[in-house]
Amino acid sequence: MQNAEANASFEAAKTDVQRKSLDQREQMNELMRIRHSCAHMLATAVLRIWPDALLDIGPPTDEGFYYDFDLPSHRFTPDDFPRIEEEMRKVAKENQVFEKRIQTREEARAYFEGKGQKFKVERLADIPEGEAISFYQNGEFVDLCAGPHVMRTGNVKAFKLLKVASAYFRGNEKNPQLQRLYGTAFKNKEELETWLKLQEEAKKRDHRRIGAEMGLFAFDSEYVGPGLPLWLPKGTVLVEELERLAKETEFAANYVRVRTPHLAKEKMYKTSGHLPYYAESMFAPMEFKEAEADEVATRYYLKAMNCPHHHRIFAAEPRSYRDLPLRLAEYGTCYRYEQSGELFGLMRVRSMQMNDAHIYLTAEQFAAEFNAVNEMYLKYFKIFGLDRYLMRFSTHDPSKLGQKFVNEPELWKKTEDMVRDVLKSSGINFVEVPNEAAFYGPKIDVQVWSAIGREFTIATNQVDFAVPQRFGLVYKDRDNTEKTPLCIHRAPLGTHERFIGFLIEHYAGNFPLWLAPEQVRVLTIGDDERLVDYARSIVTELRGQQVRAEGDWSTNPIKAKIQDAEQAKVHTMLVLGGRDLDAGVVSVRLHSKGPQGAKPRAEVVADIVAAIRERRA
Repeated sequence: MQNAEANASFEAAKTDVQRKSLDQREQMNELMRIRHSCAHMLATAVLRIWPDALLDIGPPTDEGFYYDFDLPSHRFTPDDFPRIEEEMRKVAKENQVFEKRIQTREEARAYFEGKGQKFKVERLADIPEGEAISFYQNGEFVDLCAGPHVMRTGNVKAFKLLKVASAYFRGNEKNPQLQRLYGTAFKNKEELETWLKLQEEAKKRDHRRIGAEMGLFAFDSEYVGPGLPLWLPKGTVLVEELERLAKETEFAANYVRVRTPHLAKEKMYKTSGHLPYYAESMFAPMEFKEAEADEVATRYYLKAMNCPHHHRIFAAEPRSYRDLPLRLAEYGTCYRYEQSGELFGLMRVRSMQMNDAHIYLTAEQFAAEFNAVNEMYLKYFKIFGLDRYLMRFSTHDPSKLGQKFVNEPELWKKTEDMVRDVLKSSGINFVEVPNEAAFYGPKIDVQVWSAIGREFTIATNQVDFAVPQRFGLVYKDRDNTEKTPLCIHRAPLGTHERFIGFLIEHYAGNFPLWLAPEQVRVLTIGDDERLVDYARSIVTELRGQQVRAEGDWSTNPIKAKIQDAEQAKVHTMLVLGGRDLDAGVVSVRLHSKGPQGAKPRAEVVADIVAAIRERRA
C-alpha cells in the first residue's frame, strides 16, 4: 500500500502546476489563502533547519498545499515531520506579517541569483511581460509570489504535514527530481481533526484494498503489464451490471449500439487531430507492410479514444436530416499510455472500457439533446445515491485560438452560449472554468462526492464542432444542401475502471443488492438432509430468476457461516432451521444490518427479485 500511495503522489508530481492568473488569485477564498500562507511557513521552517535547500514552488491545492525542494544533503521522510511542524508553530507564534513588495525583473533575477536559488530564476520566465513581479516576505523568508495571503502567520492555526513524494521540476522527467512535501491547513483545529478522520475512513474504503479482499480485480505486471486490470469473476459481475444498466437506459433513449476495432491506421488520428498533439498518451505505433511490394510500412495505433471510429461509422452511409439526431453508443475499449508513476489502482490505468456515445445533430436539436444527456446523469446519480455533484463547464481562452484551441472564434462563442443556456435553464449545479475546454469544443467534467465526502471526477460531456468537419462528415438538409453536424461526446458512467473504483469506495464494498457480486447466500443450521434439500430448492429457484445465489450447507456452526458471509459482503443471507422448514418460511439477514425476521418463502423470493429489477438502493 505504501508503494501505491507513493505512486499516487508521484502522479500529481509529474504534471507542472498551471500558474493562476491575477483574477483567479483575487478569487481565492479564506481557506485557500490560509493554505497558501502555510506553504510559505513550511518553506520558512525548512530553510531554518536546512539552509542549503533550494526552493521551487508552493501552491495551495484543493486538499491542502505543497512545496517543492531540492536538498541533496537530506532526504525527507515522515520522521522529519514533527521537527518541521514544531518550527512552523514557532513561525506562527512569531506572528510575522506577510508583506508584499514589487520588484523589477532585473532586481528579482539579481536577488535569486545572489541566493543561488536557480529554480526561482527560471520561474521568473512564467510571469508574463507587463505583469508586476511581486515578492512576499514573512520574517526572514522572502519568496517570488503573486499572493494572496492572510495578514500574519499567526492567522494560520491548524496545519499538518501529510506525506513526501518525488517531483520533477516543471513536471518534466528530463529535469531535476525535487522533493515535494505535502500538508494541509484549516481555519481551526476542529476542522482539521474532522478532515483527518475522513482521511482515515478513506483509507479503510481504499478500492485497492477492498478490491483485493473481495476478489474483484487483479494486476499482473510481470506477465500482463502495469496498468492493465484483470477482472476476476466477482468484479466482472460489476462490469456486466453497469453495462446492463447503460444499455437499458440508452435503448430507452433511442441510442443504437455499434462496435469498433481496437486499433486504426495513423491516418485516422492525424485526421482527428489527436496526432501529433496526443501522441505521448498513446501507445507506440505498430508498423508492418500490407504487401511484400509495399515500400513504406503502414502504421497502426491502439485506440486511445472511440470518437474517430464513430465518425467513420457516421460516414459509412449517406445521411439525411431525417436521420438526426443519430446516437451511436459503445462500451469501447481504449488504451492510453500512462507513465508508470501515474498508474493508480483502477483510477489510472492503461486499458479501459468507456461508456461512450456520440450524438450527431443539428444546431436546432442541440438544446434538447444536451439536456437529455444531463437528465441521464441525474438518473444515474439517483440510482447510486449521489446527492452531491457539480458540473465543471470548461470554456476556451480566445488568446489561445490556433494554439490550444481550434481557431473558430464564432463557433466557440455559439457552442459555449448553447451549453451555458442549457445548464442555466435546467437548473443544474455548475461552475464555469476558463481555458480548460477540449481542443475541439467546450466540455463538462462531472464531479461527484462519495458517501464520506471525497470528490471524484467520474465522467465528461463534450461539444465538438471541429472534428466532424475534419472527417468530412455531412448530411443532406431539407434544402438538399450538405451540412456538417455537431457532435456531442458523452460518457455518463465514465470508464468501468474509474467508476467501479469510485463505487467500491462510495459503498465501502457493501454494494446494493442489484450490484452485489453475491446477492444471496442460503445458510442451513445443521446438515439435516431434508433441510439441505429445502435450501437447495431455494437456491435453484433464485438462480432460475437470474439471482446470484449460493448455498452453505456445510457442517460448520451457523455463527461461522454467518461470519463467512459477512466477511464476503454477501448482501442477503437466508438462514434456515428446522422450524423454518416446517413453517415454509426463511429467516432473512442483511449484511451489516443483522436479522430482519422470518417471512414466507414466496414473499422473500418475490421481494429479492423485485429489488434487483428496480435497482433499489
